[in-house]
Amino acid sequence: MKVIESGWPRLLGSYGRGSFVRLSPVILTVVIASLAYATPPQMAFSRLLPAAPALAAAMWPVLPTVLLGTVCLFLMIGLSLVFPGLGTWWTAGGIIAVTVAAAYGSHIRLQRERTLFQVRLVADAAQQVVLSPLPRRFGSVEIESLYLAAAAEARIGGDFYEVVDTRWGVRLLIGDVRGKGLPAVGAAAAIVNAFREAAHDEADMVSVARRLDAGSTRYNASFPPEGPMERFATALLVEIPHGGRHIEILNCGHPPPLFLNHGEVRALEPTTPSPLLNLAELIGDHYTVDTFDFAPGDLLLLYTDGVAEARAHDGEFFPLTAWLRRQPPAPPQELLTALHRDLLRYSRGRLDDDIAALAVRLCETSR
Repeated sequence: MKVIESGWPRLLGSYGRGSFVRLSPVILTVVIASLAYATPPQMAFSRLLPAAPALAAAMWPVLPTVLLGTVCLFLMIGLSLVFPGLGTWWTAGGIIAVTVAAAYGSHIRLQRERTLFQVRLVADAAQQVVLSPLPRRFGSVEIESLYLAAAAEARIGGDFYEVVDTRWGVRLLIGDVRGKGLPAVGAAAAIVNAFREAAHDEADMVSVARRLDAGSTRYNASFPPEGPMERFATALLVEIPHGGRHIEILNCGHPPPLFLNHGEVRALEPTTPSPLLNLAELIGDHYTVDTFDFAPGDLLLLYTDGVAEARAHDGEFFPLTAWLRRQPPAPPQELLTALHRDLLRYSRGRLDDDIAALAVRLCETSR
């Protein structure tokens, strides 16, 4: 399984560049001291020395920040011996005051970083509940997954997926809870957990869908959403029978999967849309299962709306169908690697919605 923490690209791509940034307070100190020594005293570059510990507070721990401030203080005293009349005591007082403030700022920053680390641990635990690791192969069915969170610091959002191997075949679920971030995680977890049980218990897809709707309804009754809007979810259920040459799809208001066969791409639209999860009581629980051919070598791409609605800087949506048509024959892992790369490139790393995708390919024989 491939889970990506965030859609934002890293700004520092190399160790050398990161080291330069971390050493910038030292470099700034050397530059200021050199200018103060090499220029006339009237230019008073020495008065810029307090900037060095202030910069250090943004990236260094407390003790190194204080040590750098002490070095700057001794440099100022040394410069005053070479150039009398620099206003040493005023500048020295500024260095001491800025160093104390910088040390406090560094302490606060470290506390916030520890808190963020704990939050990320909680997010990782939630991720294991909703997006548990998937085997890459179930008999003759090869599967790969992709997840991208829209929030820069998030590990998980409202998109979800799951795959289980049952006596009726391999069953897949992908969906999207209305909303983003942690408020949507509980609803997604309730749906995924209901699917993990129902997929093994129910013989038909309609019964599985009803179990998912019941699980979503119970969760929303226990934890009602904030505001007047209902917390609903789209979902797509797929069943690939063992040894079969077809697939069954039940679509609850979700974007239709794309089917790739010998370079031809088509969307597997439902004949009649089924109700979204948590809305069956309002509009009726009439579910429709559609059957499509699925032969060895065919590939199925399941995705959430964040994929098709990823925007370029000019507002244009990502051309998913055209993109898939251009892809050379490749295993699911390589296909989703390319999708991940091209989505971030197209949107310049700025995702407006969470993204989840499953690539499924039927192989000739099981291994």
